[in-house]
Amino acid sequence: MRLLYSLALLALSISQSYAAQLALIIDDIGYRHTDKAVLALPNTVTLAVLPHTPLGKELANAGHQKGHEIMLHLPMQALNGKTLGLGGLTNTMTEAQIRTSVIDAINSVPFAKGANNHMGSLLTQLDDPMLWVMETLKQKQLYFVDSMTTRFTKAGDNADKLGIPLLKRQLFLDNDTSADALERQFNLMISQAHTQGSLVVIAHPYPETMRFLGDNLHRLKTEGIDLVPASSLLPIGIALKSGTNPVAVLK
Repeated sequence: MRLLYSLALLALSISQSYAAQLALIIDDIGYRHTDKAVLALPNTVTLAVLPHTPLGKELANAGHQKGHEIMLHLPMQALNGKTLGLGGLTNTMTEAQIRTSVIDAINSVPFAKGANNHMGSLLTQLDDPMLWVMETLKQKQLYFVDSMTTRFTKAGDNADKLGIPLLKRQLFLDNDTSADALERQFNLMISQAHTQGSLVVIAHPYPETMRFLGDNLHRLKTEGIDLVPASSLLPIGIALKSGTNPVAVLK
């Protein structure tokens, strides 16, 4: 009987060790009072906070106190010309301006361990600006998540060149916030997590998304998927330094 019990525990331990892992990042935090709804999500959800926003520091501090991992959501120029807000990086800025702006953005978001791009379908295609951004992130010891707003992004290449811990967004959950669309994307997220073993997903603090996640995140545990902070999916060498539970880097 003891042998059977021991074998059962071993099997459980092995199955848990190989559970699929999912990092869910909530972007665009800092402008709206409704963004405070992110604090009701499990603290294994990663919060990406926009710099220099009215509620950014408050929500970064509150999220950190609840155990959330905090990221800087760094605005970068888009092809559609959409307004960037304070701290936005553009292709007309000099190297010194970009470096100073990135440092100021980092300083405006307490406890940020990493950064990802807000928009950026234009700027992330440009080698020099991306090199300057990545050199500054490396100086401040932040990892980077490429939001993959364009397939021509150079952000990941420059992060790799400098040895910056890198992840890439693999799924957007809420480009469409209708109930049917959220359900379809959630099911796709579960399927891809199982297939790939780990997954980086981005969502936004829309009221519809927050309600859906509040009602449905419990399904991940039922599916055998661990919801983890983004840094848990970093390369092994980097993850060990920060005390996380690493799996292979996502490219």
